[in-house]
Amino acid sequence: MKPKILVVDDDPSLREFLEIFLASEGYRVESSEDGDGALSALEAGDIDCVLSDIKMPGMDGVSLLKEIKARWPKLPVILITAFASLDSAVEAMREGAWDYVTKPFQIDELKGIIERALDSTEEAHQGHPSGQLHSDETMPFTLGRMVAKSPKMKKIFELIPRVASSPSSVLITGESGTGKELIARALHNLGSRRDYPFVVVNCGGIPENLLESELFGYVKGAFTGADRDKEGLFMRAHRGTIFLDEVGELPLPLQVKLLRVLQEKAFCPLGSTEEKSVDVRIIAATNRDLEVEVMEGRFREDLYYRLNVIHIHVPPLRERPEDIPILVQYFLEKYSKEQGKPVQGISSYAMEALKNYPFPGNVRELENIVERSVALSSTNLILPESLSLARFKEGKKAPSQPMAKDLATLIDLVELPEQGLELDSTLDRLERRLIELAMERANGSKQEAARILGINQRSLRYRLQKHGLL
Repeated sequence: MKPKILVVDDDPSLREFLEIFLASEGYRVESSEDGDGALSALEAGDIDCVLSDIKMPGMDGVSLLKEIKARWPKLPVILITAFASLDSAVEAMREGAWDYVTKPFQIDELKGIIERALDSTEEAHQGHPSGQLHSDETMPFTLGRMVAKSPKMKKIFELIPRVASSPSSVLITGESGTGKELIARALHNLGSRRDYPFVVVNCGGIPENLLESELFGYVKGAFTGADRDKEGLFMRAHRGTIFLDEVGELPLPLQVKLLRVLQEKAFCPLGSTEEKSVDVRIIAATNRDLEVEVMEGRFREDLYYRLNVIHIHVPPLRERPEDIPILVQYFLEKYSKEQGKPVQGISSYAMEALKNYPFPGNVRELENIVERSVALSSTNLILPESLSLARFKEGKKAPSQPMAKDLATLIDLVELPEQGLELDSTLDRLERRLIELAMERANGSKQEAARILGINQRSLRYRLQKHGLL
């Protein structure tokens, strides 16, 4: 049986509009003009979701919400509010509202919120308390400590088990924070070396003058203060895996020694002429373009090819936005449990801000944002104001180098007319034209146009209305 939605609003025209729209989407609909009538409908049973205005005569939406949460605590309540009463919506979140939508709202936006609310109740009945996601986002791919939904990550998840037991070297590339170490650990844990050590080396975090002795060890008397033999990290990883993070930071002399380990499976500790044999699989990672490093003479070509036998490139988070809701929910569950806070999910506006943010720090940055948001949140949902960073709230995205160069060239060509100009009207015309071009390039997709312009969808809607382009 289709879900049944209770619409509560004292405005008969809006109530009628919502009844028609929800019925056209296949829902069963019941409506009421006030809170008392809504409670009577709820007492009769068979209501799956409540959609209520906040400002109503008599019992307002917040009071109705409190009554519903006291008697039907698992029933999702979505509130409709004007911007002028946004504080009431925030108060309602503290009282347990599932989400809110602001007038004038977009039909697709309201539809999505209702779908997620109904999905959350369905999962709760099935014993999955971590709802708040679209139905197509409730079955992520998982591997080790990684979770994703995007096709790009699915390919990586499928590749890892196939090459986990291979003795060949692996080179993992990608921006900082994309999860390269998690992939390296998955390769080790799923492979034939899983019962032996997994040793992590941050090649950029060890001073250059200590790096050789840390990697390969030394013998007594190798240098002042070397009063005993010391085993290096390569020997510690014997029969297991060594993960060389930031391998592009290795100085050239050490690159030669690493190449010998790859070719001969042997090395000499610092201060010794006696070779030691080692059986170790090497997994390397870098956020640099090693091909460029090779061309510019900072990285050995022969070493690059020996490391790059199996190549795994991890895409940045901005190229796989479908992973963001899955990761947010994963981190929400983790940090709400750690901090002992009943944060159940994230509001649609906060999620929209996340999806429009470019994440220069990738998954690591997203995790930090969610952890901080859970700590700051005073409601059962993460709201936009809990996201804390101003640049994050705006969803700004720095232009790429070519775009910045093009804009700089364009600006340099601008000349001020002799008779002067009206700055505000000129900027308005420029803004309108840029929005028109973005909408054309995005084939009418507001989400894509917002991404092109580096703004969030709410800001784009406001500008479209401002310029009469809706």
